[in-house]
Amino acid sequence: MSDLPDRASALSDLITQHILHSSECRVSFAEYMEMALYHPQYGYYAAHNEKIGAHGDFFTSPHLATDFGELLAEQFAEMWQILGQPQPFTLVEIGAGQGLLAADVLSGLQGHHPDCFACLDYVIVEKSAALMAEQQQRLRSWQSDVQIEWRSLDTIPANSITGCVFSNELVDAFPVHLVTLTNRKLQEIYVTAQSNGFAEVIDQPSTSRLTDYFDLNGIDLSSPNYPDGYRTEVNLGALDWLSLVADLIQRGYLLTIDYGYPATRYYNSMRSQGTLQCYYQHSHHNNPYIQVGQQDITAHVDFTALERQGDRTGLKNLGFTQQGLFLMALGLGDRLAALSEIDAKNNQDIQTVILRRDALHRLMNPMGLGNFGVLVQSKGLTEAENGQPLRGLRQF
Repeated sequence: MSDLPDRASALSDLITQHILHSSECRVSFAEYMEMALYHPQYGYYAAHNEKIGAHGDFFTSPHLATDFGELLAEQFAEMWQILGQPQPFTLVEIGAGQGLLAADVLSGLQGHHPDCFACLDYVIVEKSAALMAEQQQRLRSWQSDVQIEWRSLDTIPANSITGCVFSNELVDAFPVHLVTLTNRKLQEIYVTAQSNGFAEVIDQPSTSRLTDYFDLNGIDLSSPNYPDGYRTEVNLGALDWLSLVADLIQRGYLLTIDYGYPATRYYNSMRSQGTLQCYYQHSHHNNPYIQVGQQDITAHVDFTALERQGDRTGLKNLGFTQQGLFLMALGLGDRLAALSEIDAKNNQDIQTVILRRDALHRLMNPMGLGNFGVLVQSKGLTEAENGQPLRGLRQF
């Protein structure tokens, strides 16, 4: 770990040089965030170093229990049934982290839905070479039973997927533009380089797409409800990503799980400083210009933008719910009930039951992971197929 300060310094120098060589000696925050997170040598995701998990900077639902992936497998199996049991049935996981979720989904399908498992092609799209290597190591034992491929999105042919494209905590890590209001006008926040680090400057938006984004969401920033200095984020990358993914699906679903809000909550006038957060060793703050390349930088997801961009690209919105409700509908409650029937006879068994019950409760905790958004969209389905309510979206 001793090389971390050197890596941070090297990345800061590279970003500084990039800024100084740009046309106006500044870059959009999205460009800065792209380099901080994804620079191939020094970016946050370039070197894994246990950044994810109990000893890292953050953890995700698959770190708590295998149940998360196993319950998702229940939903995927139902999708396979609705689609007419296609062969192959392709699951495309975008941003697979350490491969934990993939392993749990494969285990759930093999153990409880062997017919679906026998038809399965599993494709992983991963930008980080370090994470890809860990995924390949973790999933090596599965490759004799199921087709597993690592692809980039641009190598997947258009209209080639029959199945489901899904992600868990992916869109929040897309680089975002920072914007602010000055005299009721939308302005963009840029990043410049100074002798003592990075600084922000405000100027005209770099692209008209920023204004179009708020029109897409039905948000009127000229309203007197928004204070001068109001600051927030715009995730144009999420719109581009959704358009690209929609183009790949011939018949099937897009399942997006992440933390975020509908636009009316995201761009509420009272949320005057946006949602941008930085994570380092399970603590968080809002300064993205320190510990460059050593901390995660995220912003919440605007699910309304994903829904409306989906409408533009041929996707049908099937439903939006919270992760806790989604998992309960898929059988999380049954798993909790089964725990209460276990006759634990020694301290080790008792401790195992307690830890497992705690993990399941955390998956559905409305103050945490349970409040994550789950958006399901479809493409190419018949009216009758779209009319079959997915189990995870059913009210109970």
